[in-house]
Amino acid sequence: MRENRPLDRWFPYVVIALLLAVMAAGTVHGLDRHPQPRLVSQGISDAPVHSSLGSDPHEDMVRHAIADLDALTGPNGAALAGQDGLWRYVWPRDASFVAVARCAIGQYDKGLAVLAFLNRVRPASGRWEARYTEAGGHVGDGRAPQLDGSGWVLWATWFCRAGDKYWDMVRASADQILSELGPDGLPNVSPDYWERPERDLTLGTVAPLLTGLRAAVRIATSLHHSPEAARWWTAAEKLSEATDRVFGPDYPRIPAQATSFVEPGVQPVTLQGGRDAIVTVLGPPFAPARPVVSTAIDAAYDVLTQPNGGVTPGEDWRADGVSWTPQTALFALSAAARGDQDTATALLTWLDHHRTKAGALPEKVNRDLQPAGEAPLAWTAALVVLTDSALQEPLPIP
Repeated sequence: MRENRPLDRWFPYVVIALLLAVMAAGTVHGLDRHPQPRLVSQGISDAPVHSSLGSDPHEDMVRHAIADLDALTGPNGAALAGQDGLWRYVWPRDASFVAVARCAIGQYDKGLAVLAFLNRVRPASGRWEARYTEAGGHVGDGRAPQLDGSGWVLWATWFCRAGDKYWDMVRASADQILSELGPDGLPNVSPDYWERPERDLTLGTVAPLLTGLRAAVRIATSLHHSPEAARWWTAAEKLSEATDRVFGPDYPRIPAQATSFVEPGVQPVTLQGGRDAIVTVLGPPFAPARPVVSTAIDAAYDVLTQPNGGVTPGEDWRADGVSWTPQTALFALSAAARGDQDTATALLTWLDHHRTKAGALPEKVNRDLQPAGEAPLAWTAALVVLTDSALQEPLPIP
């Protein structure tokens, strides 16, 4: 047997140090490549801020968020992601969160109006489009349909207690998820909230589908549609087991590709798709709490937190030091729903401090701690309202 020389003992640590150095160099290179994003607009300056909802110390931010949702939602229920250019469209994902936020604060009429719009544009078959015009038309910009829309719409319909009213939309969306599940229990590859073509299945697709299927089961059960409830429950169990098997226990963006055990006692090196903020959707208020998931959420929060205090969408997102407010708010909502009031309050405070001069919640906060991107952003506004609601009273979990 070969003698264990000092160099052999230190070799794994040298390799890890070199990998860390390469990663650090990549981060610096990323900062050089990506200029500071700027603000598109200050927000909707004439939005009436009249709601009395909200809790101290974030009452003003919540009131502004609700007012901005009012301004971004048309008379036909079209909940726009933002007011300008590329954002002036309805994403089923964002609109679902808007509907849930409305219903969480008792504005069921406004939540149902958003669902009514989604019901009008729902696909006759297949996946939801990535986005729609405010009149309900398709957007021919080359973006592929996105499967996660089926999950988000089911969750919103259940949350707003509208399963009877929109049963056809529920059945079509849930059955679409089933049609995409393979023998391994996992769905086909799809773009997700990163809005890019994907070669691998992502957690950004899987997590919303799990939430959606559980919501569909709850709807079908309450309406006494036993065959559908049984079929969707079987699919949810199959998908849940496959998700744990393939993505667990860390639940990265894409499944781990390889794991190297360099030496007993040394932390293994895993090649994977990196942490992703969407891991929050595997826990409350989207799914029942589980210790393994809570650990993964906390680990992702630690890894994805940027020097400016906010959160980046994922570990494999561009290394530019910019924080994105929807993902920061997702971690705030997750913390509130899991009983971590300190973290939830701290993140809401951070979001509050980085609003625009008009009081709007922007899409991003750049490295100079300045609001950037579109303002207001409906997804962030809805998440802030939901987080505030979760701090006051537990949200229902499908």
